[in-house]
Amino acid sequence: MSNDIDLDDIERRMKGAVEALRHEFAGLRTGRANTSMLDPVMVDVYGASMPLNQVGTVSVPEPRMLSVQVWDKANASAVEKSIRNAGLGLNPMLDGQLVRIPIPELNEERRRELSKVAAKYSEQARIAVRNVRRDGMDTLKRMEKEKSIGEDEHKMYADEVQELTDKFVSEIDSALQTKEKEIMQV
Repeated sequence: MSNDIDLDDIERRMKGAVEALRHEFAGLRTGRANTSMLDPVMVDVYGASMPLNQVGTVSVPEPRMLSVQVWDKANASAVEKSIRNAGLGLNPMLDGQLVRIPIPELNEERRRELSKVAAKYSEQARIAVRNVRRDGMDTLKRMEKEKSIGEDEHKMYADEVQELTDKFVSEIDSALQTKEKEIMQV
């Protein structure tokens, strides 16, 4: 392995950048209900701060509605308060042990802001992929300088690293287009 570049590792690291981008996109609000929207919400119960999904079941009963079935009735008002104060722009309604959260319609200005945020996330992912590419190319140069690979092998591996880079950058671009379309949908 000392005289061979690890293309699987390079691909795994680039794939990780794309997965991180998809995770970022999942938390980006689009006007359509998604359980991951409530992931950042922490609830103060039992003398500790706990993630929302540890005090109730989050579900999507309708495209523009989230609901949280709180397991312990005593925690229902704490869950409602935590969602209201989480800075997500949501207005929960308490109904016994069920907290209903209507997802408000996004206005045009907010849609544009979200598109810019999505573009920023995708640029960060592109930079991560390019950094992995640079690491791979540096390794190739070092290996050629140490005479562990020849000029032809260097060129062949460099082409493979570039192919991987192009593949993952186009995946990122595709994910961004899909997300922008989703955000701008009225």
